[in-house]
Amino acid sequence: MKITNVNDKSFRSYGRVLPLDVDGFVKTIKARPAVKEGEVVYEPSVREFEDLPLYQELKDKTYGEQDIEFGHCSGWNEKLNAVEYHRSSEIDIAATDLYLMLGHQQDIDYETNTYDTGKMEVFFVPAGTAVELYATTLHYAPCGKEGKEFRCGVVLPKGTNEALQEPGSTEAENRLLFAENKWLIAHKESGLDRDGAWIGLKGENLTL
Repeated sequence: MKITNVNDKSFRSYGRVLPLDVDGFVKTIKARPAVKEGEVVYEPSVREFEDLPLYQELKDKTYGEQDIEFGHCSGWNEKLNAVEYHRSSEIDIAATDLYLMLGHQQDIDYETNTYDTGKMEVFFVPAGTAVELYATTLHYAPCGKEGKEFRCGVVLPKGTNEALQEPGSTEAENRLLFAENKWLIAHKESGLDRDGAWIGLKGENLTL
């Protein structure tokens, strides 16, 4: 599988590399206990991260004073399993070397709510790099390098990925609404159907 660095111009249709000083965040998240091997943990909001000067910079400048949450996704992963998208950009901050599997929302077949995993591209994000993923970029949990644990900061508008207040509609794109500001399409091998996810990924459940 071809892997491209996020600094390559082919990444530009998915997002951009941000010139942020993330050293304080990297030190903070690396001081946290390791995630149990084989598991992936996501926390939308972490007080330690939101007390950092970086949080205020992201809120004031990157998100134009919009309320945001600063959490993380960390653990052990080598599979795609699903794709998600938001109505907003997501900032990912690599505290370790990691890989992102990315696609374009425009390639979703909304007549059947399906997406072909063969259209995904893999990008390497070096430790210490912050990237903005545009709202139309399909993504999911990062993958670690060479089977190691990954640690990734995740910044989104406040409330994103929280539980829905009302059950979603089963019509058209609404069937994909999985959480606040989160539309998700899962692979049949992921087991996410047990949580109510729509199974619509066609093709291989990509593995690094």
